Amino acid sequence: MADGSLTGGGLEAAAMAPERTGWAVEQELASLEKGLFQDEDSCSDCSYRDKPGSSLQSFMPEGKTFFPEIFQTNQLLFYERFRAYQDYILADCKASEVQEFTAEFLEKVLEPSGWRAVWHTNVFKVLVEITDVDFAALKAVVRLAEPYLCDSQVSTFTMECMKELLDLKEHRLPLQELWVVFDDSGVFDQTALAIEHVRFFYQNIWRSWDEEEEDEYDYFVRCVEPRLRLHYDILEDRVPSGLIVDYHNLLSQCEESYRKFLNLRSSLSNCNSDSEQENISMVEGLKLYSEMEQLKQKLKLIENPLLRYVFGYQKNSNIQAKGVRSSGQKITHVVSPTMMAGLLRSLLTDRLCQEPGEEEREIQFHSDPLSAINACFEGDTVIVCPGHYVVHGTFSIADSIELEGYGLPDDIVIEKRGKGDTFVDCTGADIKISGIKFVQHDAVEGILIVHRGKTTLENCVLQCETTGVTVRTSAEFLMKNSDLYGAKGAGIEIYPGSQCTLSDNGIHHCKEGILIKDFLDEHYDIPKISMVNNIIHNNEGYGVVLVKPTIFSDLQENAEDGTEENKALKIQTSGEPDVAERVDLEELIECATGKMELCARTDPSEQVEGNCEIVNELIAASTQKGQIKKKRLSELGITQADDNLMSQEMFVGIVGNQFKWNGKGSFGTFLF
Repeated sequence: MADGSLTGGGLEAAAMAPERTGWAVEQELASLEKGLFQDEDSCSDCSYRDKPGSSLQSFMPEGKTFFPEIFQTNQLLFYERFRAYQDYILADCKASEVQEFTAEFLEKVLEPSGWRAVWHTNVFKVLVEITDVDFAALKAVVRLAEPYLCDSQVSTFTMECMKELLDLKEHRLPLQELWVVFDDSGVFDQTALAIEHVRFFYQNIWRSWDEEEEDEYDYFVRCVEPRLRLHYDILEDRVPSGLIVDYHNLLSQCEESYRKFLNLRSSLSNCNSDSEQENISMVEGLKLYSEMEQLKQKLKLIENPLLRYVFGYQKNSNIQAKGVRSSGQKITHVVSPTMMAGLLRSLLTDRLCQEPGEEEREIQFHSDPLSAINACFEGDTVIVCPGHYVVHGTFSIADSIELEGYGLPDDIVIEKRGKGDTFVDCTGADIKISGIKFVQHDAVEGILIVHRGKTTLENCVLQCETTGVTVRTSAEFLMKNSDLYGAKGAGIEIYPGSQCTLSDNGIHHCKEGILIKDFLDEHYDIPKISMVNNIIHNNEGYGVVLVKPTIFSDLQENAEDGTEENKALKIQTSGEPDVAERVDLEELIECATGKMELCARTDPSEQVEGNCEIVNELIAASTQKGQIKKKRLSELGITQADDNLMSQEMFVGIVGNQFKWNGKGSFGTFLF
């Protein structure tokens, strides 16, 4: 096993580890400020060819300036670290061979002596000279440099004390605690880079229990790659903040359990083989082992780039509502970092003055909207005054509240920072949002997700990335007089079993305008959709896309039965151009319902292109679903008393929508 001093920081990612040295954090922040991505020429060259002059930058830490500059090496990109570990350091080694492979790598590239470094701990930093390197132990043999340079938080660290400390350590220090002093000759570039790779590995990748894992699998593929990807996803804000906290907590718990397990195992080796104490300890050891395995499985879920978003979604969608305050009082939260007297007078007149007989409300002031929403209980109101607000985190709204901007949406801008979090996450029974512009940049999650309950969005602007609005199964979403644009996916994504009302909106410059998910499985109802007077334009693909499965074999068998009902279904879904064999939409609905009338049907000459296509396809899909469900119930000997197609399927109204300049047209279907 690697030396304990090397693995002490191995449990926590650099972006989350409070125990890391202050200097390491300063370097991390400095490199991030300069931009995570730089040209390849400015970073390491893993071929380790000799270069005239240094290709690395220097770094001068804040504080006392008498220390020399050091190499700045922690600005390396993901693919550079990936290539170094895969091709040059770890290759196909097993977990038990990590230290051996690392030592072999260091022997090839590390200068054995003649360089200086700053020995840095949480308490002090001191300048040392390297006289030799113990590659097998991953340690350097050092002596104090002349002149003596030391910066300590404790005044008692004199030269004599430091010499005593080095004597106790036999003048051997872990390489990861050494920061190579800058030399522009280029001679020590690879030394600095090699030590950086060792330091990064034991701080962010290695886990103290790794050696006890099964050795049949490639350690790099199994552990290094997913942990490295997670580290960089965290640096780039591509992981939900709540998930980062969970990961950090799981690491701490697992390390604590592993420490207890090691202590228990050590004590067992000193017990009599048949003693009662040993039996008790063995039971306790099994419990610890089981607990450790569960924690490790949870860690692997988050480390897996495909599974972590599912894990994160489940975490974020289960936010519990606070309910009504114990006092029963409702509070109005006013958001404004500063407020002019004129604005305060207007606000008092328009929104805060009590109506006669109205119960008196408490007013609380906040400097940012996120803190206001986090302070809300059921029935509260949040009023956001004009300004540009930058938030880090998710608006998790689990109670029925009103979030409204006081003024025009362009004057009330809330901008999201952090790519991994959803912007607005709604689970409340009745949420109302109005008069606000939401701006999202380079995000992984959508700008608004309605998991359940009802959310009303009115007079808002949504500047999106990835998916715009997602309406999950069983959720209800109303969007009025709003503008949505910029989504790299669908502007609005509608799941089965949801209800979506879109009225007088603009949806434009997205990959697809609206994406409707339709499943023929009996467990999912087709979404109930109303689209009235929307302008859907300039989208890369279709204005509206219906995603549905191919017709099941039982539906095809059903369509061949020869009944009048099935004949109507077959003609409606066949797509044959022969109009003589096509059943009119109104006749199809009459056939299915016996009495249903179209409520939002206008004269075809007045109907805008695309509306009929959407209605036809949705009703056809609804009919297909009804036929399949009826056949399955019939096979089980169950008959439906209510065979009304519209009693459980969609059709509210699709009328007056305009489709302009969409890349593939107004409407399309995608079969899977």
